[in-house]
Amino acid sequence: MTIQPYPGQELEIFAQALNWKAYFAARIRRSLGSKVLEVGAGMGAVTPFLCDGNQDHWLCLEPDPQLAQALAGRIAAGELPPPCRARPGTLADLGGERFDTILYTDVLEHIGDDQAELRRASDSLFRGGRLIVLAPAHQGLFSPFDLAIGHFRRYDRQSLLALTPDGCRVEQALYLDSAGLLLSLANRLLLRQTMPTLEQILFWDRRVIPVSKALDRLTGYRLGKSILAIWKRM
Repeated sequence: MTIQPYPGQELEIFAQALNWKAYFAARIRRSLGSKVLEVGAGMGAVTPFLCDGNQDHWLCLEPDPQLAQALAGRIAAGELPPPCRARPGTLADLGGERFDTILYTDVLEHIGDDQAELRRASDSLFRGGRLIVLAPAHQGLFSPFDLAIGHFRRYDRQSLLALTPDGCRVEQALYLDSAGLLLSLANRLLLRQTMPTLEQILFWDRRVIPVSKALDRLTGYRLGKSILAIWKRM
């Protein structure tokens, strides 16, 4: 599996996007089973928003050995929920272990062969389990920022659902953050930044995300700078 290298400083910046994490976490929490694999867990910034104590087992899988070590340290310090454990590596390193839910939150776009990755994930699900992907939307918004943090691509509904593994059925496919779509378009056309500032992230999270939550409902989740897909293994 090819994973595009990235500098990693964006993880610390986006860790401050608390409203955004709470927003998309609320959209997927009901789809989480009792045994969860979080692929590419990074610093564990998303984990506390999703692991709510109803899970028996939560594996934070991270290919970067330094981040995996940091995750293990956070778990040992009690900074992540009790069901969590950390492991370095990729899905191919798990030796056939199966899960109720496999999560890719802003991770799939970093993987070269995304179709093979999702096929491997489907094979690692119990029957009735769910595969959940949150990813940046719209290839036309691909910017210097995407390149800087190691994205191979962005997705739309058609391109993401084209990756549906055999034996899986689509349960949801929707866009999130319609107001943020305008900010991404401005960056693509005007600013062309390779990395947002902390001030920009805080403005987006505190001012724009509340607007998106209302607009997303009004637009029927047909617009947004992120796309969310959930599959169920039959």
